[in-house]
Amino acid sequence: MLLASLNPAAVAGGADLSDAVTIGDTALSRSDLVGAATSVAERVGGASRVAILATPSVTTVLAVTGCLIAGVPFVPVPADVGAAERTHILTDSGAQAWLGELPADTGGLQHVPVRLHARSWHRYVEPDSDAPAYIMYTSGTTGAPKGVQTSRRAVAADIDALAAAWQWTPEDTLVHGLPLFHVHGLVLGLLGSLRIGNRFVHTGKPTPDGYAQAAEKSGGTLFFGVPTVWSRVVSDAAAATALRSARLLVSGSAALPVPVFDRLVSLTGHAPVERYGSTESLITLSTLVDGDRRPGWVGLPLDGVQTRLVDDGGAPVPHDGETIGHLHVRGPMLFDGYLNREAATAEVLGDDGWYRTGDVAVIDDGGMHRIVGRESVDLIKTGGHRVGAGEIETALLGHPGVDEVAVVGVPDDDLGQRIVAYVVGDTDPDSLIQFVAEQLSVHKRPREVRLVGELPRNAMGKVLKKELAQWD
Repeated sequence: MLLASLNPAAVAGGADLSDAVTIGDTALSRSDLVGAATSVAERVGGASRVAILATPSVTTVLAVTGCLIAGVPFVPVPADVGAAERTHILTDSGAQAWLGELPADTGGLQHVPVRLHARSWHRYVEPDSDAPAYIMYTSGTTGAPKGVQTSRRAVAADIDALAAAWQWTPEDTLVHGLPLFHVHGLVLGLLGSLRIGNRFVHTGKPTPDGYAQAAEKSGGTLFFGVPTVWSRVVSDAAAATALRSARLLVSGSAALPVPVFDRLVSLTGHAPVERYGSTESLITLSTLVDGDRRPGWVGLPLDGVQTRLVDDGGAPVPHDGETIGHLHVRGPMLFDGYLNREAATAEVLGDDGWYRTGDVAVIDDGGMHRIVGRESVDLIKTGGHRVGAGEIETALLGHPGVDEVAVVGVPDDDLGQRIVAYVVGDTDPDSLIQFVAEQLSVHKRPREVRLVGELPRNAMGKVLKKELAQWD
């Protein structure tokens, strides 16, 4: 059973929990979840797909849970998505209705409400494990967003592998304030909690104060955040100190700057666990709760996962911690393909089961992985050298005058690509160039440093480097 903690027989037999899910001032018990979500299932049963406006709300929780009970694939739609992108998602997915909350523009779809106090105790047969659980759309940074089809089997396999890596148990209380339309917040946070049976607390927004209050009031033991969240937490010493009572801090969705990692250790007493994944693969790599947690490294393959690192010609590259290669992964949590995009699927997912991630990485002789970045924007070929943007960004973040940084390669007639660093901070650009040259090989120094007020980011805090590279 995918949502193992919501087994109706077990809940009826006394395995209830009065605050299984808490969002804001509303708490739902397991019996509340089973009864209300089954009522949702009765209203959507038989639909091919439904769209859910994925706000951080109890309505969203019940809508998602009801779809999983009924075996109806759902399409989580970001609440702040633009009209054109929302229209594309609805049209491409073939969603038949909005379930739960409504956006300002419904796109002409009918509305199926979620009634918070409705209850049904109908028993549904568990859907086939290979059936799609949801269709989640990519961010669209490389074209129109693509619908990623993920099976129930893949979700279960990933959560179980993470439970082993993080010693995640029903005794935990998981806290986060991340969006419920991405893997981190929705699949790991909500579905993970409903499968494992731990308490789930959503703070509405991922603020330092919200996390601190959850630690104190809810006894939070497991906290999820993206680097932007952890950067804000360490800027609030009181909030960070409140997290000392936690068991584990998890960071993902982008690289955690080393200074933020170090500051978390200093203020909270916890070295954060970093992990790696994508909408297509879910999480495939992670540092372990009882293993080496090294700043800048995302760990080892999870149970059932294989990785390989190859050069441009497909030949293996050495696992020496230095040589950059294209990262491919294989495991039971991979997606089943892009909806309506056979050609796009074939480009990244081979018949042999290997998923070409589009990321470049290095692996050391112990099997630890470090993600250099995206092939398209983070692998810079300059003067005959292959340079990872992440290494330069890490060096620059060690300078006291740098708050944020993004490094890109821009076309250059002489070098092929010229290394340019966009820096949020207050310091002399020439001194930053020299600073990098003193720490790394000279050819890795930025040829240009541009001071900016802020970096363009998406909803998960990832820097939009393709947009940045077009800045003049």
